[in-house]
Amino acid sequence: MKRLFALILLFAAAAVPAQTRPTPGVEYKVIAPAQGAAGAKIEVVEFFNYACPHCYDFEPLLKTWVSKKPADVEFRYVPAVFNERMVPLAKLYYTLEEMQLLSGLHDKVYEAIHDKGIALNDPSVLMKWIEAQGVDARKFQSVYESFGVGSRVQRAAQMTRSYKVPGTPYVVVNGKYLTGPSMVVRSDGNVDTVRFLRVLNDLVDMERRKKS
Repeated sequence: MKRLFALILLFAAAAVPAQTRPTPGVEYKVIAPAQGAAGAKIEVVEFFNYACPHCYDFEPLLKTWVSKKPADVEFRYVPAVFNERMVPLAKLYYTLEEMQLLSGLHDKVYEAIHDKGIALNDPSVLMKWIEAQGVDARKFQSVYESFGVGSRVQRAAQMTRSYKVPGTPYVVVNGKYLTGPSMVVRSDGNVDTVRFLRVLNDLVDMERRKKS
């Protein structure tokens, strides 16, 4: 049902005629200095946190957008790391990625935390949960505690700071523009989802025009 709703919103955004361009300082912020290396494709990054309920709510819409993103756009997740408490779930994400388990377990992590109340930020609880998913817990723990995963978490923490990410979920376009659902709200204070998609698409288009 969430995915169907996301699809409806995505098509609604596409059908809405362009009104005004995104408002700088309100609907998006310019990251100064710009981050990341220039590449052939336009990079879109979501800074997220598995424990964040807003990220969980945003995920179906984001995944639908990613499934229909233009060919010149490259998307990736980065677990935001603001403090040490966020490290275990960041390590969880990168361990799943290293073991090529994201496609099967990414959504299940969200569901375990938010629907079932399982404290996956507790390593002992996490290992029991991982084993229940049919994953070799010893191998998982070895990767989880590896230097490679630790280095990637440190890099995520550095990016969280250098990209000036204030919370989660936030989306960064090509290391230059930061936006998020909380920046695009209606007069009643609720997120304007259709408008947010328009803002995101317009920021991507701004970069596309610069490359052309």
